[in-house]
Amino acid sequence: MDYLVVGCGLSGCVVARNLAERGHKVTIWERRDHVAGNMYDYVDSYGILVHKYGPHTFHTKKKDLYDYMCRFASWEDYKLTCMAEIDGIVTPTPFNFQTIDDFYDPEQAMTLKAHIKAAFGDRQTATVVEVIQHEDPLIRAYGQFLFNKDYSLYTAKQWGVSPDKIDVSILQRVPLRFSYDVGYFDDEYQVMPRSSYTDFFKSLIDHPNITVEFNIDAATRLSIKDSQLFLDDQACPCPVVYTGALDELFDCVVGPLPYRSLHFEWMHEDIESKQKAPVVAYPQAEGYTRITEYKKLPVQKVRGTTYAVEYPLPYHSGSQSEPYYPVLTEESKRQYASYKKLANKVDNLYYCGRLADFKYYNMDQALERALELCNIL
Repeated sequence: MDYLVVGCGLSGCVVARNLAERGHKVTIWERRDHVAGNMYDYVDSYGILVHKYGPHTFHTKKKDLYDYMCRFASWEDYKLTCMAEIDGIVTPTPFNFQTIDDFYDPEQAMTLKAHIKAAFGDRQTATVVEVIQHEDPLIRAYGQFLFNKDYSLYTAKQWGVSPDKIDVSILQRVPLRFSYDVGYFDDEYQVMPRSSYTDFFKSLIDHPNITVEFNIDAATRLSIKDSQLFLDDQACPCPVVYTGALDELFDCVVGPLPYRSLHFEWMHEDIESKQKAPVVAYPQAEGYTRITEYKKLPVQKVRGTTYAVEYPLPYHSGSQSEPYYPVLTEESKRQYASYKKLANKVDNLYYCGRLADFKYYNMDQALERALELCNIL
């Protein structure tokens, strides 16, 4: 074994493949019993392809990243559409001019859209933060309405903290559209695998130099003492690429980093359609944040429908839950900086990925970060 990679998600598998193609023998340790990390999908008992850990679509503006994915699978165009239910009305997200029509009478709607066009000109989007802080009182009131009815409620449930404490980048992830355009992303490349994400991953790590071992918790095998890496209490004989939660590798010596987890309530109904879009947010609902209807992600011609209701919850190390999302606050970013400083002192330790980098990556961002790491290995 020339390299040990911890984690069989996108970051770990991309690094492993790169090293293997350069002639290195690579072992991947995976804590769970399957490949693909949180992108893992499978066909349920009703014949519907579902994503076990929540919906995933690949989207990017960068052709080189799209081309990389195409090396290992065939993909088909898929433009994700999402909606939100507010006061019993289902409206597109990102919120657009249809949203204004949905919640304002015709004359008010026309006036507000005119003010937006005058204020923002040819701009197609703006963040809710910009709109709330705008000098025009009509525009500001529109932003505040959406913040009160959606962003603040969804944020509080999703992240478990008040919106004023969450990093502003979270509130900026979903902009407002100044048009009737729909679609969750604007990236040039928006695709899903023709077969499945699991098949993509199997192809990605299908190399004679790669060995995968499942059901191994790296935290029980790796340790760090005096900035030296140990494997089973012996000096680690090879470099380690770590994609797990960085605080757990250091026994939470600076305190546990905050992550959010999810509980999925899986349902199946013998109906043609559950909701108007594959993913619908329910900011005003009690406890859960959104419902994903998988026969629409991708579109599958099957009888009945399977959907998952998402309930956010805190993550606790050692529990049965998974750490999905880093909770980015000023305090947690300072805490992570301490772990990063410790990690950078350890010889032969490399790290990347949403958990290890403590960043809310999309898939293309995780891919790009992994490829950047490959350049220095």
